[in-house]
Amino acid sequence: MEMRLFESKAMSASETVQLGRMYSNRFAGFRHIPAGAKFSPQFCSCRGILLKASYSSHPSSSKNNFPSSNAIGSVGDKLAGETCLFQIIGTNGTGTRPNLFPREITVLDAFDDEYGGVIVDPERLPANPNAFGYILHSSLSHWSMEGKKGIWLKLPVERAELVPVAIKEGFEYHHAERGYVMLTYWIPEGPCMLPANASHQVGVGGFVINENNEVLVVQEKHYAPACAGFWKIPTGFILESEEIFTGAVREVKEETGIDTEFVEVIAFRHAHNVAFEKSDLFFICMLRPLSTEITVDDLEIEAAKWMPLDEFVEQPLIQEDSMFRKIISICIARLGKRYCGLSSHQVVSKFDGRLSSLYYNVVDAQDFNCSSC
Repeated sequence: MEMRLFESKAMSASETVQLGRMYSNRFAGFRHIPAGAKFSPQFCSCRGILLKASYSSHPSSSKNNFPSSNAIGSVGDKLAGETCLFQIIGTNGTGTRPNLFPREITVLDAFDDEYGGVIVDPERLPANPNAFGYILHSSLSHWSMEGKKGIWLKLPVERAELVPVAIKEGFEYHHAERGYVMLTYWIPEGPCMLPANASHQVGVGGFVINENNEVLVVQEKHYAPACAGFWKIPTGFILESEEIFTGAVREVKEETGIDTEFVEVIAFRHAHNVAFEKSDLFFICMLRPLSTEITVDDLEIEAAKWMPLDEFVEQPLIQEDSMFRKIISICIARLGKRYCGLSSHQVVSKFDGRLSSLYYNVVDAQDFNCSSC
């Protein structure tokens, strides 16, 4: 959006005076506007418009026609819901430019977080990278004087041109998603106390066994050479804001078409440096089948079937791997009611007022056999 307040042409002294009267509230910081000044819109943004006022003097004009120090300034004022930023920039007709500096620059729209930091509003960023750079620099000075600590700057993918501007100001990459990149800046002296990016990925596996003592297994289309011919339980990653137990049920449904219900988390594995130096949490969930007819997911799965438990356990890859053997032995112990897993319980904490899933083991002294399965 460009707001053209007046034509970019030379003005007479009387026109300049009239302009000063018409826009006196906009240019409150200007005590003198030189004759022959000309104005043109430089850029605009969600926070405002920077109007560049340049001037030139005729060779016969006195050097005193340059703007006085009182003429150098910039002010922010609300205009049609936007904060306007004005700045004078001039040349003296010989190609040199006087030492002009803005006296005031607006601060980026932001709100305070609960840890003494600031979160910049990504919906109200200046449209022009130069304006963004000026205002970001001013904002950091302002927040520093206010005693702020961490600054969070979320830049949408369509505003990617602002990333190098922020990096030049000292911001660092924190994390990125498909639609944005998050940058941070730590103001106080000493080590940065902002939390690091997410350190884990979370996976789930569904151990589903039917009344015939058969395990639901799959063979994936894409696998490591060591896993050729291996029949495994359905697995996958949970989605953003997805519960562990709903993720397990969903993965089984997507890969095999079998409907299930969650029983318990039987065990979980914690490993490190798995993908891009991230750690990995993998939850093995026992699920009860609600249907029997298999429908294979052609994108990921080569084959799926109900496999006798004994045959599943006797696979070489399970017998040769201590972790696989332990997982299966735990599942078999659960089937024999010699082991109790973790069931999900919905609770609300007064700490944050949010509904959460708390996984824990409840053992009734009169019924230690965990007969729910």
